[in-house]
Amino acid sequence: MTAHDGATARDGATAATGTDAELLDAVRARRSRMVDDLVAYIETETPSDDTALLRAGLEHVERFLAATVGPFTARTLHEPDGYGPVVVGDLVAPVPTDAWAVVLCHYDTVWAAGTLAEWPVRTDGSRLTGPGAYDMKAGLVQFAHAVAVLDAAGAARPNVRLVLNGDEEIGSGGSRPVIEDTVRRTPGPVLVFEASAGADGALKTARKGVGLFDVHVRGVEVHAGLHPTGGASAIDEVARVVLALHGAADLDAGTSLNVGVLSGGTRPNVRAGAATAALDVRVSSEPESRRIDGVLAGLTPHDPAASIEVTGDWNRPVMERTDRNVRLFRVAETAATALGLTVTETSVGGASDGNFAAALGAAVLDGLGAVGDGAHARHEFVDLDRMVERTALAAGVLRRLA
Repeated sequence: MTAHDGATARDGATAATGTDAELLDAVRARRSRMVDDLVAYIETETPSDDTALLRAGLEHVERFLAATVGPFTARTLHEPDGYGPVVVGDLVAPVPTDAWAVVLCHYDTVWAAGTLAEWPVRTDGSRLTGPGAYDMKAGLVQFAHAVAVLDAAGAARPNVRLVLNGDEEIGSGGSRPVIEDTVRRTPGPVLVFEASAGADGALKTARKGVGLFDVHVRGVEVHAGLHPTGGASAIDEVARVVLALHGAADLDAGTSLNVGVLSGGTRPNVRAGAATAALDVRVSSEPESRRIDGVLAGLTPHDPAASIEVTGDWNRPVMERTDRNVRLFRVAETAATALGLTVTETSVGGASDGNFAAALGAAVLDGLGAVGDGAHARHEFVDLDRMVERTALAAGVLRRLA
């Protein structure tokens, strides 16, 4: 297998031991344990902005992994300042192989400490709800049990280099260098166990790039009643900026711009001296990101007494639908067919750590995690029956990458 490519993975052939049907049966036998593991993981709160809880959460994750698939054969701890710790751990295959795969799993969630007190984990039939269940704690549970059933069956799989980071939900500012270094030095594809997309659990072969910018406007304060035409209103200027930015969207090209937060001014009777617009940009191609750079650079005040400054940057590069990604999806499609399942692929507006890997030329398959809905929402849930299916699918993909 060439570096960063899943193209030469085996197609429909089964391993000498552990057929697809046997692996599915083995996962079904683990269902109750998987549910218990998921509940325990959700009940270990890991908000992105609480480093103490993140450390405790990472310790929980490593204990769970050791109990499920065995300890890492190599482990590196990174502690970026102001962010949760990052662990890169190797899970060497018991059946010797030169094949490698990188697996990305963030362990932080958007939910604040104490959320469990008002929203405890609940199960209703095959539906399990709880903070972080769908995004993306179920994904890690599925990955671990997929590896466990393969190893128990003596089936082939690649060596896995697993990245566990605690800052994905706030942009991966601390972990990005670790992720990129891991991808660069590890030959093989990248599998991301973020939640799947839509009711049918589509896998993700493309994601938009994300830019986060603040537009700062400086005006000149004067008394609004005494000098209605004097000074320069930053509020007036920022309103014009918002219209210009929203007008720069091109939905047909996959580009959206959203000013989600506005702030400025001091009192109604003062022409505002300062205002800020917080902007979220999503693009589907690098040419569009360059166009938006031009739009931002070209913002000019209507009143020459005012000034405009743009801060921020592109948070994640575009993950385009490359031939590499599609070939990796075909591996998953073959594995699904062998299990009697159907998988589809899609492109989504949200970004993940997979964007960093794709920008380096890696073959990336994202969305291998939970089937459910409600990321970042109070109705977040996981379909436990589909969790069994997706664990077997992950096992099938890993086996074909050996």
